[in-house]
Amino acid sequence: MLYVIICILSQLVGQAQTSDYLTKVGKKDSLYSETLKESRTIFVEVPESFNTNPSNKYPVIILLDGEVLFPIVSNVHQFYSGGFMPETILVGISNAENRTRDLTPTKISSKYGMPFSEENGEAENFLRFIETELIPHIEKNYPATNYRTLIGHSYGGLFSLYALIHKSQLFANYLSIDPSLDWDDQILLQQMNDVLSNTKLSEKSVYMSLSGQLHMQNPEVTLGNIMNDTTDFTLFSRSNLQFAEIMKTNSQSDLTFYWQFYPNDLHGTIPLPSIKDGLLETFKWFQMENTAKINNAETSKDELLKIMAFREAKLKKHFGYAVPPYPEFLLNMSGYMNLEMQQLDKSKMYFEQALQYYPESANAHDSMADYFEAIQNYPSAIKFVTKAYELSGSDYHKNRLETLNKK
Repeated sequence: MLYVIICILSQLVGQAQTSDYLTKVGKKDSLYSETLKESRTIFVEVPESFNTNPSNKYPVIILLDGEVLFPIVSNVHQFYSGGFMPETILVGISNAENRTRDLTPTKISSKYGMPFSEENGEAENFLRFIETELIPHIEKNYPATNYRTLIGHSYGGLFSLYALIHKSQLFANYLSIDPSLDWDDQILLQQMNDVLSNTKLSEKSVYMSLSGQLHMQNPEVTLGNIMNDTTDFTLFSRSNLQFAEIMKTNSQSDLTFYWQFYPNDLHGTIPLPSIKDGLLETFKWFQMENTAKINNAETSKDELLKIMAFREAKLKKHFGYAVPPYPEFLLNMSGYMNLEMQQLDKSKMYFEQALQYYPESANAHDSMADYFEAIQNYPSAIKFVTKAYELSGSDYHKNRLETLNKK
């Protein structure tokens, strides 16, 4: 595992950029929605690996309240992608305007016995915007696949579960963070119960969290006694617990469900831990297996190839399409580490795998050239540097080719 961690940290260091700011996240984009009759701002971040492998395509995470929560998702993704979750295109939708209107599922005129005049109840329209306009925009303009995850907090969490109920085919995974399931007399509880009773949701997952302020005025209320309280002060939390119970007791739907309680977090602080834990739990199946064997210098080349084949099949099963078993940087670094240890057959194997899965990468061809140069097979080294130069057009590869031709 240390070997994998070193590789991931090396990748992160390599991603550091020199600018007047320490970091930048989420490039601003926008599209005009005929459905909503307004322009919508979105923020998009594409994995760094796309710069060296422009033929790559990636799954997508769509984040509600993107103008607030995008930096959290970006940081979590940067630290954990590759080893614990897939490299992913991040798309944050700004809900700075018309938030209540877009994220709530039904129209209400009163809430907790008080008049409620804010525009609301247009989740169906907003979901139509995501399905018919936003997703096509992302797939047209960015290297996106059709494997998607939706993240929402509060009203956004309510909307995430609404999307699962009404358009389950749009997303594979749903993160619902401290969702406002008290909305309209808990209307989504009955809807979810009906869906789970009659629908197969295989290969779908839901992560839901609850913050620690169970009662707005009484800190003595706990998970153990909250269901005995029938006041409005606990309706938000009780709705969450009741919804979770519905999810857990309907195992026939084949839906994968995770629930987590954060006793030390409030409604406003829970997004940070929930996003990290939720994504790690959602993509638990993605985490690397057999790392002890990979790190063991005694593991044979044939055994390593079997491990790769197993992982490739596993990822294809979950994604629904073929993807490389490992990021290019990890295959590349493994090749160099084995080259340094003079395990030449394994070094060549890793470089060959990088070429197989990333054939348009100049770096993969350049690395294979390093292998052949190390064994003094200069004609083969020249062949691979030539291809690297064709792909990159860089002075580095041009100069290296000139140097090799003199040997």
